[in-house]
Amino acid sequence: MSDDKHSHVFYRYHRRKLPTIAHGQAIYLWDATGKRYIDASGGAVVVNIGHGVKEIADALRDQAARVGYAHATMFTSPAVEQLADRLAERLPMPDARFYLMSSGSEAVETAIKLARQLQMARGELSRYKVIGRWGSYHGTTLGALAVTGKSAMRRFFEPMFVDMPHIPPVYCYRCPFGLTYPTCGLRCADALDDEIKRQGAETVAAFIAEPIAGATLGAVVPPPDYWTRIREICDRHGVLLIADEVMTGMGRAGYWCAIEQWGVTPDIICLGKGLSGGYLPLSAIAARGDLVELLWEEMGDFNHGGTFSHQPVAAAAGLATLDYIQAHDLVSRAQTVGAELGIKLHAALDAHRHVGEVRGQGLMWAVELVADRNSRRPFPAAAHLASRVFECVFADGLIVYSMSGCVDGISGDHVMIAPPLVVEMNQLDEIIIRLQTAIDTAVADIT
Repeated sequence: MSDDKHSHVFYRYHRRKLPTIAHGQAIYLWDATGKRYIDASGGAVVVNIGHGVKEIADALRDQAARVGYAHATMFTSPAVEQLADRLAERLPMPDARFYLMSSGSEAVETAIKLARQLQMARGELSRYKVIGRWGSYHGTTLGALAVTGKSAMRRFFEPMFVDMPHIPPVYCYRCPFGLTYPTCGLRCADALDDEIKRQGAETVAAFIAEPIAGATLGAVVPPPDYWTRIREICDRHGVLLIADEVMTGMGRAGYWCAIEQWGVTPDIICLGKGLSGGYLPLSAIAARGDLVELLWEEMGDFNHGGTFSHQPVAAAAGLATLDYIQAHDLVSRAQTVGAELGIKLHAALDAHRHVGEVRGQGLMWAVELVADRNSRRPFPAAAHLASRVFECVFADGLIVYSMSGCVDGISGDHVMIAPPLVVEMNQLDEIIIRLQTAIDTAVADIT
């Protein structure tokens, strides 16, 4: 709940007393009491250009003054067209076409519905299954939950959705096959080939995965040849490849899209979070132009939409965010500053008796916490260690993204560090010192 115990707002965590936010600037936030916080996670790994950027506020005001809303089946708008044009120049996809929505969950819903209709356009009417990975997160709506691979999020709602097949994650620290890269032969990638055959290729429409595993596993970067193997398997079986870049895209991992570093072109890309810098809800899917042309030719229209599809003010936010990223070279900056963040995290925490692994890329890092380093045994789920770490750092004026469930969907704790891409080198040490102190305090409370 908020500071006001009589709040009429229905919050997610009703026992957590929330301070009232007042304002923000760059990587800092201030609450109504004047307390300053370092936003070392960009909220939910959303804020990439920093807080309080005047250019974004000006763009929103200017667009809203011209027109705030026009239904996407009746009008287009310069902001929507310009954003799509500019994104098409940056994404690793030929002649990309964009469908704008509001949230990452909506982007995933749009992507899986498009995949189904594209297979129908190909004459593959029996293809409807979308294979996901365990240890993944794709959203909270029912279609997105069906392909999500976190049991704690799925269990209440499984009777309500059509479940989809899943394969084990690419997670070298806890290889589900008990193997070691590279002698493993990419068994985790070949699991997709096995699952497609098990389901029957004629029933599988698409495979969806995060190029770098995000919130559920915590910044797990795959081996360099994983995605090329996945692309080959999809092509061999006529399965569409959906890259969920909602968290990793827009510079977060040091690329416009994380998957481009491996030279792989997806059929559909999901974007969100940093697409608008967090200033307004905005998400999108990008689809290969030839696939969209096929859809139009064979199906006539795309059977999907929403009240706030292609919203002009949200598109203006996205366009201004894109301008800011390019003007300040934030994508390459995420690589250089992110590399330094990784070096500092490894130096500070690699030897910690309760740190299992420090991992990540760009400005997206995670620290996995364990009860025992040798066996990699996690702390009991009932200890709620990730939540305890968050409470400790938050009290100390630091914001991180703490999650549980990386081991089996319920147990396992990790903390993500993903500050805005404008973070300065000289601000990294303070983040790490406060994080290290919080880990020590939280672990001491339960041991």
